[in-house]
Amino acid sequence: MGEKKAIIRILESWANKEGNMHSMDEILSWIDELNETTYVNIRECSVNESTFWFYDDYNGEILNRKRSFFSVKGMRLFEDDRFVTEQPVIIQPEIGYLGILCKEIDGVMNFLMQAKIEPGNVNCVQISPTIQATKSNFTRAHGGKLPAYFDYFEHAERHHVIYDQIQSEQGARFYKKRNRNMILEVTEEVEVLPNFMWMTLGQIKELFRIDNLVNMDTRTVLSGIPLGTVKFDAKELHEIAGLFTDKAFYRSIFEAEEAENLTEIYQYINNYKMFHDVKAVTVPLNQLADWKVDEYGVTGLKQTNFEVRYYDIAISGREVSQWNQPLFKATGESVFGLMYRRVQNKAGEDVLQYLVSAKSEIGSFDKIELGPSVQREPVELDSEKNVVDQVFDKYLAEHKGIQLDVMLSEEGGRFYHEQNRNVIMEIAAEEIEALPEGYFWVNYSTLNYLVQVNNCLNIQLRNLLSLILL
Repeated sequence: MGEKKAIIRILESWANKEGNMHSMDEILSWIDELNETTYVNIRECSVNESTFWFYDDYNGEILNRKRSFFSVKGMRLFEDDRFVTEQPVIIQPEIGYLGILCKEIDGVMNFLMQAKIEPGNVNCVQISPTIQATKSNFTRAHGGKLPAYFDYFEHAERHHVIYDQIQSEQGARFYKKRNRNMILEVTEEVEVLPNFMWMTLGQIKELFRIDNLVNMDTRTVLSGIPLGTVKFDAKELHEIAGLFTDKAFYRSIFEAEEAENLTEIYQYINNYKMFHDVKAVTVPLNQLADWKVDEYGVTGLKQTNFEVRYYDIAISGREVSQWNQPLFKATGESVFGLMYRRVQNKAGEDVLQYLVSAKSEIGSFDKIELGPSVQREPVELDSEKNVVDQVFDKYLAEHKGIQLDVMLSEEGGRFYHEQNRNVIMEIAAEEIEALPEGYFWVNYSTLNYLVQVNNCLNIQLRNLLSLILL
């Protein structure tokens, strides 16, 4: 299938909330049944109970005996030779696969989704990509089975590659961690294994409305669908426009100039990278002044966004069914907000613009990326707020302009019960007269252009973009 036809089919799939392979009731019943029949037993434990993971007191590091998978070290952040903060971080330099297969079935584009349980999930089963595998998984470093459907992604050149980018993970938890985000279209028959199901993009988007049902990895992959990078003729655009309930959103993708303020954005980001001397330095965990290390993990002596704990885990149906590992346990809930406004184009028609901000985090791959309008972790919720935060909080308190307000989980393979509030809201065009430094109003086409490039949009922004309704 050609690129243009594939994107049109994907947009049609987005508009299709009923599905042609399975109904929404069938999908939800499937999830409920798996939750009832899958054995899960997760408990906090001491590192002394593990024969695989251990704490190296000499180097101040949590790691496993194969020196693989990931490790936990201390990190200090300095900016212009000034100490900023310190914390534990996850060191996982390998690049994993986050991939979704799609296929046109009876004229409708369907996506092959997996019902997967991660040890840190809030509600056990979550809708996950077709493949969600670390390098240790697909090289079978720990003796597990090869991930299902791995061959499709290992030999992606045999299929139609719709999206393929290496994107960043959470910079506040990982140090320079990235994963390969892929969407592949296949034409041949695909065996649907247990715990997998075809569904339309519209059905997946509807599932986004349910707290903690669709996982973070699905969200980041779907944010990369290249909607605005394919050029359509007038007839095709007329067909596409008919799929949108909000024509201002359509214009923000297909009629707005994708490079309208790219120069301004890149100038800010490049100036930051060039003139801010930012250094993240690894240190032993036992040298972190405000953290305590013991056999049960790493705990902050002051208020922190997370702590490290060891867990004994048993889950049926996984590549490995029983294991121990450390997880970063959330101590509260973050708030991620994406605000948008309606402005008029030269023809006097409404176009949506989204408010984004440049965000630097301790583990950022290249110092700084574009993040959402609001990105506040628990310890920052009561800190000093700029005009953007104030407007966001005002609209939230008044339940005004909210398109979506949902609790969604972070990645359950590294984080334990970390769920955060994701909000998309429309504000009045004149609400914010002057933006703070590092904030930008952009069309969706600009964001869609930037997500086709490595490490431009952070994972919080990408996740919010995936939640936007048609």
